[in-house]
Amino acid sequence: MNPLFRKVLYLLLISSAALMAQSCGGGNKMDGELTGVLGREGWKQEVPYGMIVVPAGTFHMGQADEDILSSRINMNRQITIGGFYMDQTEITNNEYRQFIEEMTNNPDSIDGEMLTEEEIKARFYPDTMVWENDFTHHYGEPMVENYYSHPAYDDYPIVGVNWFAAKAFCGWRTKFLNEAREGRGEFPQPKFRLPSEAEWEYASRGGRDMAKYPWGGPYVRNAKGCALANFKPGRGNYYDDGFQYTNPVGAYFPNDWGLYDMAGNVAEWCNDAYAPNSMPLIWDLNPTYIDDSEPRKVVRGGSWKDIAFFIETGSRTFEYQDSARSFVGFRCVMTYLGRSSGMEF
Repeated sequence: MNPLFRKVLYLLLISSAALMAQSCGGGNKMDGELTGVLGREGWKQEVPYGMIVVPAGTFHMGQADEDILSSRINMNRQITIGGFYMDQTEITNNEYRQFIEEMTNNPDSIDGEMLTEEEIKARFYPDTMVWENDFTHHYGEPMVENYYSHPAYDDYPIVGVNWFAAKAFCGWRTKFLNEAREGRGEFPQPKFRLPSEAEWEYASRGGRDMAKYPWGGPYVRNAKGCALANFKPGRGNYYDDGFQYTNPVGAYFPNDWGLYDMAGNVAEWCNDAYAPNSMPLIWDLNPTYIDDSEPRKVVRGGSWKDIAFFIETGSRTFEYQDSARSFVGFRCVMTYLGRSSGMEF
């Protein structure tokens, strides 16, 4: 008999006997056997709204094609990643607006820290001036005025938020969800967080090991000549893919795991500190490179302003943690608790 089945059967028999004994005035003793605490609820992790499954697996992390910069900062290495959930799209302007409004109405919604409205604006409000400040002699005024505030851009990815603000969003989102679950008498979900660099690269490949691009590759256009992502197709050419700047999330086909915009649109903050030599230092199981003294943080995926090399799955770059850019956004992940091969879709 299967040992697990035998133990479950034993627990059922003992529980039945205990109930009978109680009904006859007896005690609720378990005959001295190690059975674990009875009466605990089972656990089935729910897929958070807007997220999809990224199953556990092993892949070759690193450069998927020629290292045109001769940087030698992303040598190939086999890595194993545990299962997790990931936002299907980048966080949008309207989703981030919910965070700002909830913070304003409930100033202690992140780690119990009471913040004034001025502090919230200074620390978390998106910097709309990035549309002018990021580029020399660029008429970015229409984007400054409209990109975050106008409903025409509600479904576009949030930009102008630094690494600290992205992490604060994850903290708020965790508390926001689990307070609602607590009110329903449910166990809390694991925390939302920024993906590790390894998780991000693994997810971007969508199960295609060594894939150059999320769709497999090696080309950035399909057979009809249509661009497969929002990037800079040629010198001075930003519109050939259909968009001058960012695109509404989900405008292009997803990868094989259903993730949108893992190449182009906006680059995305990862949790890792950036170091050119981090690849040989990190472990080969759920790796992440943490260095609080390093102000550079990894960004992945390339953006609407980048050439094709930077939207490859294996290309690495960084931004300073306190810098907000018109071409960097983020998405969240959540660790899956339990047997990875049994993840629910």
